Amino acid sequence: MLDPFDPDSFIVRAEVHIRGIEPRITRTLELPVSLNLALLHEVLQAAFGWTDSHLHQFLIGGLTFGAPEFDEDGLFDHRTFEATETRLMDFTFSYDEDEPLHILYEYDFGDCWRHHVEMHRVPREPGVNYPRCVAGSRSGPPEDVGGTHGYADFLEIWRDPEHEEHRDTRIWAGKKFDPERFDLEATNKQIGRALRAARGGYRFRRFRSS
Repeated sequence: MLDPFDPDSFIVRAEVHIRGIEPRITRTLELPVSLNLALLHEVLQAAFGWTDSHLHQFLIGGLTFGAPEFDEDGLFDHRTFEATETRLMDFTFSYDEDEPLHILYEYDFGDCWRHHVEMHRVPREPGVNYPRCVAGSRSGPPEDVGGTHGYADFLEIWRDPEHEEHRDTRIWAGKKFDPERFDLEATNKQIGRALRAARGGYRFRRFRSS
């Protein structure tokens, strides 16, 4: 029987979608409460097919979390708190499923991919390894496509064989790209690879110091 006062009795289910795109690009993730925000970043990168080629931040309750070293010159108008030091269990989750925790995950400050993350606390299933993706829809946009407006233009060209840029666009996106495709098994494999490479923190810090 689950102990309501034991954090290990629960996980966090996160319903995530990229703002400004219809039909929505979504992922449903189940996350251990011990997961820190740096690892949540790695999970989100893997789940949406991003390549961690740009800056990111989490906006939660008026505070910003991420990698503070990217603002060593103090150019941002806010303080960035260290993501590895903040775990999901550090936030307050309502027992009422109608009152989720909402956070914003922003990736690539140029293209400005804003992911709305709605989190609920739910019972842990025995014998299940977390984190995992349990559902999703559509492929994540290609990197550097130009944000939501650029992606809309990209799709129009990608789908129009008569467009003068159609062939080049298809080559640039890659033969495997399909905007309507979502592969749950492949997504979970990518999440597993990302977490193994991260080893509890940010992958880029490991590669930069090696």
